[in-house]
Amino acid sequence: MSTLGRRIELGALIALALFLPLYEAPKNIAWLVYVLAWLANRVPRRDFGGRWDLWDWLLAAWIASGFVVAAFAGLHRSEWGGAFDLLRYGGVLWLLKRSRYGEAEQRALFQALVASVVIGLAFAHWRLWSGRAEFLELNSVGHVNHTAIYIAIMLGACTAWLFAGGGVVAAALEALLLVSLVMSESRGGIAVALAMLLVLAAAWWPRSRRPLAAMVAVVAVTVVVAWIGGAEVIQKHQQDVQAQNTLSYRDGIWRAALVTWERYPLCGIGMDNYKLVNVERLKAWRAAAGKDFHAQRYAEFPHAHSLYLNTLAERGIIGAVPLAAVLLAWLVGLLRYRPSPGAIDDDWLWWGAAAGAWIVTTGVGLVNTTLHHEHGLLAAIFLGVWLSRANHRARGNSG
Repeated sequence: MSTLGRRIELGALIALALFLPLYEAPKNIAWLVYVLAWLANRVPRRDFGGRWDLWDWLLAAWIASGFVVAAFAGLHRSEWGGAFDLLRYGGVLWLLKRSRYGEAEQRALFQALVASVVIGLAFAHWRLWSGRAEFLELNSVGHVNHTAIYIAIMLGACTAWLFAGGGVVAAALEALLLVSLVMSESRGGIAVALAMLLVLAAAWWPRSRRPLAAMVAVVAVTVVVAWIGGAEVIQKHQQDVQAQNTLSYRDGIWRAALVTWERYPLCGIGMDNYKLVNVERLKAWRAAAGKDFHAQRYAEFPHAHSLYLNTLAERGIIGAVPLAAVLLAWLVGLLRYRPSPGAIDDDWLWWGAAAGAWIVTTGVGLVNTTLHHEHGLLAAIFLGVWLSRANHRARGNSG
């Protein structure tokens, strides 16, 4: 490809990373320019990054499932927009997986992601402390729970960077992200993130013993300080327990999601259409199934507060099976291709970032709707770059 074409492609990718948690319009423009530049640089040469493999089949089926579901959705409003969101982050994952960026280019991408979250958090903290916002929220990510997911994924990436020799800068970023995550008050995000720190540290054991000891201390100090200091997340949990509402109405939301899936088991109601589920519809669906209905057992919410139940409700079996296959392949790949103890630092950094993204996506996904919009793109970037590196090593070994 031409030097100019490559610069445009990489510039758009870096811009996407920089604007990802900050501003909507520039981020969308950067995504479009990146996709067009990527294709323009490869179509004339018919070089799309190697042979078709299992991951290509999985990604093709996953992305296509969103459009199949949209065509046959049980309800209609935002299903095509939801399908295009899947195309957006799934497409970036696919293009990165088939790219051959050098070490310096991948490092620039990582640095852009780090810079953007630091800028975003600086602005978010300023808005919080100045009284302009009630919760800590990244501007383009939005709701505090989704901001917590984004922060947790970046915490995993910066933890991997710290373990791979990131030094004082990585340690400072780790502290910033951990404090910000606790301030988000997201119980699921905080719990999974703390567990992630221990898992990543344990994964580093063959390479170094120090990360595990350090992360045990970090987790212990975080929990003790939050408890003794009466952090908002602790107070929130205690209030929910006293009100006998430990799950914050999630049990009612989950029941509603299951009723929705039972009504539309194959294709669901369409991506981003869960907000159309209300008590009246639930009552009608239960009646049509010949089942009783008690309104107090259900709760209305814009999403199902679970990656898995939200997927079943919105995409049915057609969408749930490809997603499950992608998540399983992601895990198997991480376990199978963990770098050797003597591998270079960048191999461990990108493996750790992809592993952290999987832990957050699947773990927080138990109690919140992960893998969409900004944090979906973030997870896709880490997985895509790591897959590209893994494929490059596999081709090198086979050669």
